[in-house]
Amino acid sequence: MTGTFINVGTVLMGGTVGALVGERLPERFRQTVMHAIGLMTLLIGFQMALGTQSAIIVLGSVVLGSLLGEATRIDDGLTALGDWVGRRGPVRASAEDGSSLISKGFVTAALIFCVGPMTILGAFQDGLTGVYDTLAVKSVLDGFTAIALASSLGWGVVFSALVVLIYQGALTLCAGWAKPLLSDPVVLEMTSVGGLLIVGIGLNILGLIKIRVANMLPALLVAPALVMLLGGK
Repeated sequence: MTGTFINVGTVLMGGTVGALVGERLPERFRQTVMHAIGLMTLLIGFQMALGTQSAIIVLGSVVLGSLLGEATRIDDGLTALGDWVGRRGPVRASAEDGSSLISKGFVTAALIFCVGPMTILGAFQDGLTGVYDTLAVKSVLDGFTAIALASSLGWGVVFSALVVLIYQGALTLCAGWAKPLLSDPVVLEMTSVGGLLIVGIGLNILGLIKIRVANMLPALLVAPALVMLLGGK
């Protein structure tokens, strides 16, 4: 769990610095920062998604995963948790969609920090070998991302560290059980599916469309099943 604890620490520090600085920035500065983050998020997502060897697996994973997510209402749960935190924290303003800004920052940051190959592979590496180099690199990246996000979305980014602790920590603790499933094809398609979800996050950040990306998270679990079902090794 060492890597996860480091990651949580950098998100807390970066988010705090960003929130404090962001409160002193004019609105146009915060908007430009968010646009830059959104564009970079799209670039990262497309790079990951285009690595797939089977578009059918990616499509099937996202469709089936979205159905599971909608049935369990993951997005509503995360938003409700963010609103609950917002009612007890320093909410700066309301988002354009009517939700509290702290809730928007919480959900957006939690998805960015938890969706991606470094989260999964780094957590498994830490859990299986005790080596947390991958998570250490991720922690640095997340720290700077937290500064940029919090400068526009405020204190919700800080509270997203709780999701990092629970989700990434759970992956670390379950590493031994999951290791036999992580063949190269499985990792490749999970990365591609994660990339597509990151594209959705980027579109949300830019305000081009509202995608319930959290409800697509089960796609990351569906992908390994489809790879094995379709004969991937």
